[in-house]
Amino acid sequence: MKQTYQIYSFSFLVLGSLFSCTPEQAKDTATSSTADNAPASIASAQAYKEGNDYVLFERVRIVDRTAFSQPAEAYSLLLPKGWKQESKIIWNLPGSDCAGTFRALEATSADNQYRFQVLPDVLFTWNSNPELMQFYQNNKSSSPYCTIGQPIHAEHYLRNIFGPEELGNPQIVKVESNPLVVEEMEQSNERARRELMQYGSANIAFDQSAINATVRWPDGKEGMVVLGVSILENTIPNIYTGTTSKSYTTQVTKRMVYTYPAEEAKQALSQFSVIMGSFRTNPSWNETVNNFWANVRQQKQIEHIGKLQLMDAQTKAIGEATIRKGEARLKEMDMDLRSWEQRQSAQDRMHTSFVKTIREVENYQDETGTMELASGYNHAWSRGDGSTFIMSDNASFNPGTVFQDQAWKEMKKVE
Repeated sequence: MKQTYQIYSFSFLVLGSLFSCTPEQAKDTATSSTADNAPASIASAQAYKEGNDYVLFERVRIVDRTAFSQPAEAYSLLLPKGWKQESKIIWNLPGSDCAGTFRALEATSADNQYRFQVLPDVLFTWNSNPELMQFYQNNKSSSPYCTIGQPIHAEHYLRNIFGPEELGNPQIVKVESNPLVVEEMEQSNERARRELMQYGSANIAFDQSAINATVRWPDGKEGMVVLGVSILENTIPNIYTGTTSKSYTTQVTKRMVYTYPAEEAKQALSQFSVIMGSFRTNPSWNETVNNFWANVRQQKQIEHIGKLQLMDAQTKAIGEATIRKGEARLKEMDMDLRSWEQRQSAQDRMHTSFVKTIREVENYQDETGTMELASGYNHAWSRGDGSTFIMSDNASFNPGTVFQDQAWKEMKKVE
């Protein structure tokens, strides 16, 4: 188990996604019209149909209840009003056979016609040494997120594994490479390479690929699929025989699927663009998680750890200190008026980059600052709370008038 664990924990250096063991959300709801609205305003509201004339998006906040003494917000995103969602931040702790932090989410519309999924990252390991491969086969991970498999690129993964095994084997209508995401993955992998070199791994190479795809099922549903793949190749010399072997860790990340009725593809693309561009990861939570695993990787005795109560005293103390520091940072974040939600972290920008190949992204400004939103709609409105937005293509629609709520202000497009 020593070798297996080292490979899995080592590979999590390249994890770009971070995801909690219990479904939670804290949801900001939209303000409704007041009880004493005039009949004319009621008639005005009834003249516009939500979903057709406008879509109200609410920011949903995903909470990590596992790693901290108090619940900590991990990330947030915009979803159309009325959608239901379940989410998880999954911690596979040091000593397990697939150590790391994963995130997962599934959101569905009230009529179950639309669905958005964020699926956990998956890791495949492979080695050119037959003896090591036999060892891997005899010590397979029990986690669904870590398995044995040869290196594979993004499109091949979709066609040969993801589609048949997890998506119900849909027809692959279209697949396009996404160079913007590949470029961002290269930057992230370069940072990982530098850290790995500190541990003595000098002969390392990365290969990245990313795709946007459209798929179709026999029941009339279509789906937009995005994902990225990083392949880490490590050449390992054998000082006794003078030969070398190669180990491969393939990480499939940003596995996201948006399902919708085929006849509503245009509306679905607009909604998908807004959702993808709205991801905001709490930087303090993200830093705490990254520091925790960085500290774990630095512990030479990590192979002696068993199960989580099984962390040795030194590793446990370092982990707890990292969490305490993170909790302090989280409190500072709350005092910072959530200004971080106006900015996108590097990993959040990757979500937007998946959209940029199919839909332009523009900057919109309200009284709280500037936000990057996909230009799937001609008009964007905000209540100035950073949590509720209305997107519309109807030039005559004004939520301030329709809902008799003057807090709604149209956002301005800025450079």
